[in-house]
Amino acid sequence: MDKLNKGTSILYYWTIRYLLIISIGLLITTAATFWWIQQEAMENRMQTTALLAQEFADLSVKDGSINISPRLGDLFENRKQFFKLNTDMCVIILDQSGEMLFSSPQMSKERMRMELNESLNNARSPEYRAAAATISGPEGMLGKVFVLQSVRSLKHIPRNEVLFFGLLQVFLIILSWLTIYLLSRKLAKPVQTVAAAAVQISSGEYNIKLQKGAKEREINELIVSFQDMAGKLQQFEESRAFMLAGVSHELKTPVTSFKGLIHAVREGVVENEEAEEFLDIALLEADKLHRMVEDLLDYNALTAGIVPIRHNRIAAIPLLSEVVYQWKLTQAEEVCEPMLILPAQPLYLLGDPLRIQQIIVNLLNNSVQAGETGRKLQLTLELREQPEGTAQITVTDNGTGIAPDMQSQVFEAFVRSREKNSIVRGLGLGLTFSRLLAESMGGSLDLLESSEQGSTFLLELPLGR
Repeated sequence: MDKLNKGTSILYYWTIRYLLIISIGLLITTAATFWWIQQEAMENRMQTTALLAQEFADLSVKDGSINISPRLGDLFENRKQFFKLNTDMCVIILDQSGEMLFSSPQMSKERMRMELNESLNNARSPEYRAAAATISGPEGMLGKVFVLQSVRSLKHIPRNEVLFFGLLQVFLIILSWLTIYLLSRKLAKPVQTVAAAAVQISSGEYNIKLQKGAKEREINELIVSFQDMAGKLQQFEESRAFMLAGVSHELKTPVTSFKGLIHAVREGVVENEEAEEFLDIALLEADKLHRMVEDLLDYNALTAGIVPIRHNRIAAIPLLSEVVYQWKLTQAEEVCEPMLILPAQPLYLLGDPLRIQQIIVNLLNNSVQAGETGRKLQLTLELREQPEGTAQITVTDNGTGIAPDMQSQVFEAFVRSREKNSIVRGLGLGLTFSRLLAESMGGSLDLLESSEQGSTFLLELPLGR
């Protein structure tokens, strides 16, 4: 139980994991957004600065010559306030020869040389950007207007916008966390319920009740499937207990019988012919016990996959004829010989002849055990070819048939009808083992039909081309 409690819960794991992922994603998105806003702001402000430079160039010419108005400085300040431009900027007006005619704020020629490059066409420092406009007259260029502004001020984002984006990011993180938390909690609840039920099952409590009808299809399928699995495990446990009790009883009965018979002979309770009869009966009981043990060992070996199965090309007609002949030699005289219905043309099967013989003999033995008192037993074995590339072997009898409620369980291990339990000793593995043999050869074994007039079993095997 301590091992199960180790680790991180789904709710905590996914909430923290996705919160970190979304937070990192939002931070990256916000950083990219801020960078894009800065680039757009810088471009828009440079366009505004270029318009301002052009306006000053237009105002600085009069009658075909440069005329600097005394109010140009005030106009510059007004334009900065109107366009909401940063104070970290200046305007410089040069004549055609490069002499400074005006600057705001005022600066010396040496400072002007430091602000503009040698060619007097752009800012010297990479931290500044310059917007230039030509002062033109009738005879051509009269001078230039430069409006310089720092890159930092061009990229500046107002505090209220930064605060807005910050609050928006915090809101999105909280909303994302709340959404993930609620989803994780909803998903974790049925998983925790199923996990608790699994712990109950591991402790041997199979009678569990889970609340069905979840809105989510997958969760509802999980709960329903787990509930069904718990029910089947309970049935399996009950069947296992019943099977063990049945096997113990079936194995104990012949042991007790021949033990008592041998003890009677040893103590001299019976003598001479009666003693020999007791020993014969003890041998028969020992044979029954031997067959049941062999059935159990064969069944376990086949289910474990350690029984070798050959896949040879076999002539079907000679094989079935020989199987029926040998089987009849082991039966009592009152048991009639099965009627064989075989095709006119040779037919070849793909499988193991020994395993096919085991299946046929088991079906014939079951038919004899199902014989009805007062009715002459009739057995029919028919072989026919199917167009799908298989051969069908049917074994039909006119016995008592199988009860309708038992027909669906006839191939289950250790399942035997009450009537058969009272007549024949066995473990109920014959048909189960026969079906496993048929499937291991690539075929199948099914109950075709059964009624009070008899039963028909169908063995289908692949053809050997």
